[in-house]
Amino acid sequence: MATKNRVVSKPKSSSSSSLVPWLGIAAIVILFDQISKITVLRTFQYAEEKAITSFFNLVLAFNKGAAFNFLSDQGGWQRYFFTAIALGAAIFIIYLLKKHAGQRMFCWALALILGGALGNAIDRLVYGHVVDFLDFHWKSWGHFPAFNIADSAICIGAALFIIDELRRVNK
Repeated sequence: MATKNRVVSKPKSSSSSSLVPWLGIAAIVILFDQISKITVLRTFQYAEEKAITSFFNLVLAFNKGAAFNFLSDQGGWQRYFFTAIALGAAIFIIYLLKKHAGQRMFCWALALILGGALGNAIDRLVYGHVVDFLDFHWKSWGHFPAFNIADSAICIGAALFIIDELRRVNK
């Protein structure tokens, strides 16, 4: 009776193959973010508003700074500063995704933050500012600063990160 020697190949590195879905999520965030911004840029003039509901408008706004227009009144250096921070964060996030690829909620959080950070970094490199267009407001309390899909992904990712950490602490 002849026996065949079977060569069992090792599976691909689990860290590289398990990194792909998380980078895919980040890519989807970037895609939706950029398509929405291009659509608004082609449809609206700067500062033009379109009421959608009693508490929500679409408006074309530009942010040369960071969250809540932080440092937006500076001479232009902040464009490169915030782009460098986003790229540095992206490298660190990819490292964390690779290292913790099996932790689903943690990786969801990181993938959303990665996509949002790169979406806004693309704006800074291409336009010199971040394109914002989602404008929520409530009666006499005024308007919340306009934001975009990248900002939303970052906020959702941060919330998931906090929930994940709270769950981990409770275990």
